[in-house]
Amino acid sequence: MRRSTRSSSVASSDEHMPNFYSNSSDSVPSGDCRGRRSPGPGPGEPESRRARGASCVSEEQRNFLATLDPRRETPAPRATKSFLSLLFQVPRVLLSLVRDVLLGVCREVCCVRFLFAVSLLSIFLAAHSWGLLHLFPPLENEPKAMLTPSEYHERVRSHGQQLQQLQAELNKLRTEVARVRAAHSERVAKLVFQRLNEDFVQKPDYALSSVGATIDLEKTSQDYEDTNTSYFWNQLSFWNYARPPTVILEPDVFPGNCWAFQGDQGQVVIQLAGRVQLSDITLQHPPPSVAHTGDASSAPRDFSVFGLQVDDETEVFLGRFTFDVKKSAIQTFHLQNDPPSAFPKVKIQILSNWGHPRFTCLYRVRAHGLRISGGPH
Repeated sequence: MRRSTRSSSVASSDEHMPNFYSNSSDSVPSGDCRGRRSPGPGPGEPESRRARGASCVSEEQRNFLATLDPRRETPAPRATKSFLSLLFQVPRVLLSLVRDVLLGVCREVCCVRFLFAVSLLSIFLAAHSWGLLHLFPPLENEPKAMLTPSEYHERVRSHGQQLQQLQAELNKLRTEVARVRAAHSERVAKLVFQRLNEDFVQKPDYALSSVGATIDLEKTSQDYEDTNTSYFWNQLSFWNYARPPTVILEPDVFPGNCWAFQGDQGQVVIQLAGRVQLSDITLQHPPPSVAHTGDASSAPRDFSVFGLQVDDETEVFLGRFTFDVKKSAIQTFHLQNDPPSAFPKVKIQILSNWGHPRFTCLYRVRAHGLRISGGPH
């Protein structure tokens, strides 16, 4: 009994074991893939329904059958399929991006704003080019071809000659200016000293020759004479030692226009333009800066002033003074005439000079005060 039972169980197990190598239509009952049995085909139904029933085998069974059957090809894995699909999609995406960019550029080119911007840029470039052409005009005078060495040397020589001519004309002009300056130097100095006289002395001058003043030659020192050099000095108009003493009564004061006497002591007597109550005496000497000798050593230094009465014998002392060459060229000294007395003449006695060993020069002497009676006209 037991043996029969084992055999029957074995048989039953063999009967229930699926045969994967048999046709799928024999191992799977007819019906849909959801496990519901469907009634078998009728005698009049086609075989296509049986084929649809056979196609409802599960995916696991197919894979298992594929592993067992060496004749069937192994399907590609899903990762490989996905990679290939992505690889084929990349060119498609790139082509779509290029298309979108080209479409955008075409739209911008066709739009009005782009055309307006291009027009403005063209106008700006045209104006800039026009400005450059007018700012840097073409050099029409420049030679179009290169100069040969001989032509270059000839041009240099002609330019050198032009420069020499210009230099000669400039030298002539300088010579003419120097001549005119030398011719008018004395006149300019005279005008300068005249202006100085007008500015610094604002008193009437009764020792002026133009109003009647003269020199008493009998009571005046002798003129300076140098027998060795008198001819030479007399040839120089700006320093003539033969000038008479009347020059001290003239307003023309410029270097050399003075009266010189021997040594450092002398006197001059001036006949005034009437009887004058003397109050001031003014002496004038050019400063060292305008002197031709470069110093003022011949200028008077210490001097005394006397008033002469009508008898020409009585002298009244009016004061002793010092003329300082380091100060102004025109210096006025107040006289000691108290009580005031009127004199027809005044005597200027020079006591010393500023160091010249041979002579002393007087340029101009002025007498100020109040005239009591008129002099000769």
